[in-house]
Amino acid sequence: QAAHFPSLYLLQASLWTFADMGGHKSTMITKEQALPGRETAMKVTNKHFVNGQPICPPFPEGSEKVLLGLGCFWGAERRFWETEGVITTAVGYAGGFTPNPTYEEVCTGNTAHTEVVLVVFDPAKVSFGEILKVFFEAHDPTQGMRQGNDVGTQYRSCIYTYTDEQTEIAKQVIAELGPRMENSGIGQISTELKQNEVMYYAEDYHQQYSCFADLGKNPNG
Repeated sequence: QAAHFPSLYLLQASLWTFADMGGHKSTMITKEQALPGRETAMKVTNKHFVNGQPICPPFPEGSEKVLLGLGCFWGAERRFWETEGVITTAVGYAGGFTPNPTYEEVCTGNTAHTEVVLVVFDPAKVSFGEILKVFFEAHDPTQGMRQGNDVGTQYRSCIYTYTDEQTEIAKQVIAELGPRMENSGIGQISTELKQNEVMYYAEDYHQQYSCFADLGKNPNG
């Protein structure tokens, strides 16, 4: 399923402005340092604004899911719902310690979560390798705790898989792509790869944000 990656996405990194990262938000905290969070899960509207599909489980039989972090999730989510074979998408927080965090808490850097896109897809229509191709072409995976001008642990690149097969494919893709990016002078891939991470849904106003950016849906946008 591994996809062949063209060189187009390698050009993105040359466009970033590199500033001093600085600040505690760029340093991963420990579990003991994390905010306590809460037991109550975030309430979200269980309907995708664009395609009308549920954004919460259960998902269709035979579908697969993956969590992808590629910087700010506002624009990132659209990349995937526009991909043929993707059933539904949602945004949330994952990879950290704080249960059911708020957006404001994640922004402090004191949850260790990163912003992620939940991608639910039909593997009969789009391979996991093709999903990863969209992922790597949509961001620069070498920037560590940042993406462009957005700085902090919440913007780190990540792939959080849900099956052993997905994990192996991701490892193969990174192994293929890594040397090419280094040889091109872009840098080493810093994408975090883990399995079976929990996603906490982001607030309703973040879901399918780019459809509402001009309509005032997001009070912070």
